[in-house]
Amino acid sequence: MNKKIFISTGEVSGDLHGSLLSKALFEEAKKNSLNLEICGLGGERMKKEGVQILKDTTSISAIGIWEALPLILPTIRIQRRFYKLLKKYPPDCLILIDYMGPNINIGTKLKRSRNNIPIYYYIAPQEWAWRVGNNSTTNLINFSDKIFAIFKQEANFYKRRGGNVFWVGHPMLDLTKKLPSKKDARAILKLRDNQHILLLMPASRPQELKYILPTFLKTAKKLQLRYPNLVVYIPSCRRVFDEKFKEGLEKYKIKGKIVFKRDESILMPYIYSLTKLALCKSGTVNMELALYGIPQIIGYRVSRVTAFIAKRILNFKVRFISPVNLLVKKFIIPEFVQKNFNENKIFYKACRLLDLKSEKAKIKKGYTLLKEELGEEGVVDRAAKEIINSII
Repeated sequence: MNKKIFISTGEVSGDLHGSLLSKALFEEAKKNSLNLEICGLGGERMKKEGVQILKDTTSISAIGIWEALPLILPTIRIQRRFYKLLKKYPPDCLILIDYMGPNINIGTKLKRSRNNIPIYYYIAPQEWAWRVGNNSTTNLINFSDKIFAIFKQEANFYKRRGGNVFWVGHPMLDLTKKLPSKKDARAILKLRDNQHILLLMPASRPQELKYILPTFLKTAKKLQLRYPNLVVYIPSCRRVFDEKFKEGLEKYKIKGKIVFKRDESILMPYIYSLTKLALCKSGTVNMELALYGIPQIIGYRVSRVTAFIAKRILNFKVRFISPVNLLVKKFIIPEFVQKNFNENKIFYKACRLLDLKSEKAKIKKGYTLLKEELGEEGVVDRAAKEIINSII
């Protein structure tokens, strides 16, 4: 039996989740003697799992109104092409993963056309945590035949509003494995016994190189001057970022290394094992670090224009920017946003986390609370099984 699934996602994190789900879908299809074809929008990770990528959407991502303006026309062109393919070669189902703006448009347009293609939303917008304008929500419930919720609060939010929801849990649970010993990590990374890692994870979108990277580099330099045994590691989730990271390390004379994309899957477990502290932007990575018990500080900044429009015109409201803090509804992880995002404030907090056991203990306690909210392992397999059973 032949079956076809279309997936729409964007950005680096969407490509990751799309690859994990695609792998599980292929495995589940094989169990059911299905010949499965998956096509869609995504990136290299999805392609490696056997997905036919119609357009790489990891390079056209942005957060913010001002920052997204140059990407509007390319995104519209991709959406139109994708929509035509959906109409011309109707799949057995369409899976929308994250990528809020484009996916909301695709789902809405497809449902308005009264097409009978089942639409599943996996990793929905975090509407349970933030509000824009008059507190109304997207019309995701109206066009989604089923919402695969990764957060318990997300599941409850959409259920109360009449959505057909299946809570699967957070996919990062499936990726969290036991880390190598520190001894093995030091041998692989060629670090001395007294050396530890300061991990920088500043960017997955181009504009974050401008607004976030310099402040984290300045903080890292100050920390290395105070703690000479700290070595900086920067994972490069996109090859086009390599040169920017290299220039940054050289400019601020930071003792550090770039983890190139080709080496990331092999080296990251060893790096995590020796990480004393992580400075990172808000996003999926916060969950991963939390599940590994790694202390972290979150920083984020957008342009002044975007910040003004969001606050004064759109009435955008959110108490926390990190998904970790959002879930437990308290500041487990320190956050520095917009005006508060500067190297002096981050440096002060970093020193407290590096010097005081009590500060680290607070974060570890919060991580324990977080894990209770995330469900059980086998997340992606549960989602894949539900999807495959629906199209048989």
